[in-house]
Amino acid sequence: MSDTSPRIGLVGAGGIAYAHMPGLLRLGSVVVYAQDGAPELAAAFAPAASAAGTSITVVDSLDELLATADLVDVVTPTFAHAEVVRAALTAGKDVVSEKPLARTDADAAELVDLARDAGRQLYPAHVVRFFPAYVRLKEAVTTGLLGDLAVLRFVRSGAFPTRTPWFADRALSGGIVMDQMIHDIDIARWVAGEVVRVSAVSVRGGTDAEPVEAAHVLLTHASGAISHVAGIWGPQHLGFSTEYSVTGTLGSLSHSSRAEQDYVADLAAPEALDGFLPQVDPADDPYGAELQEFVAAFAGGAAPRVTAQDGVAAVQIANAALESLETGQPVDLAPTTTEVLA
Repeated sequence: MSDTSPRIGLVGAGGIAYAHMPGLLRLGSVVVYAQDGAPELAAAFAPAASAAGTSITVVDSLDELLATADLVDVVTPTFAHAEVVRAALTAGKDVVSEKPLARTDADAAELVDLARDAGRQLYPAHVVRFFPAYVRLKEAVTTGLLGDLAVLRFVRSGAFPTRTPWFADRALSGGIVMDQMIHDIDIARWVAGEVVRVSAVSVRGGTDAEPVEAAHVLLTHASGAISHVAGIWGPQHLGFSTEYSVTGTLGSLSHSSRAEQDYVADLAAPEALDGFLPQVDPADDPYGAELQEFVAAFAGGAAPRVTAQDGVAAVQIANAALESLETGQPVDLAPTTTEVLA
């Protein structure tokens, strides 16, 4: 590893940290701070760090991490994103934040303003934009292969994340819409354009020990296209899967992860991962690809495919869906919102 490689501060040591760590170790040394689980995370990846010629250091406080790291990757629980990102930007660091950028619209917008005022870069880790099937979709739309989009359908399924109680608390996590379905909400906006109306319904069942939840979000795009986004948090034996079917005036494109998966990934410390994260091809790791693109941008390279404004828009749409769930009514998004983010 080059002496000029960055020292990357990783804040958090939950399941998603295990997905980020292989890509981080390919980019530089890693400094980890978390209230729980940091030593276990470091131990799980110590052989990989050694093989890469880099290191993992566990520190005792966020202040120590900010004093040591060149840039920061935030993988804390959703409700802590804003606080940690704010601290990192204030300390003069460029920041990657796991999605959602923040739990509330106000916090998300404030972080973007803070990054701009501090002259720092901030990117939300909307990793699905880096999965090959969704890259193909974007290319098909951009090149006009599908014509004008009409109807888009996205489905994302996985086991209910029971190991960490905050996931089930909608006030803390935004529930299935903000935590899981925000991926496909972001993709729908990425390929079909700005969203002007949001409607949503959901149901939760099962038992306290084995909860299940499903939600449906309907997005009306400014173009007139309609996106149907479905999310399922199912029983613990339910494997992670994704699907889409996108139809335009010239053709359709579809994807099913169950039909296309032809590899088995041997993940480090798999017990740390609930059944709501996808397996990825180790030779084509989307988490590593997004981190590489972000770090290159921090170093003066090309702008990445996802911006801080995209993160704000995804939070706004997800919160509009949550409002629709509560009121039973569609929610119109203000035209000024889409104009600012265009």
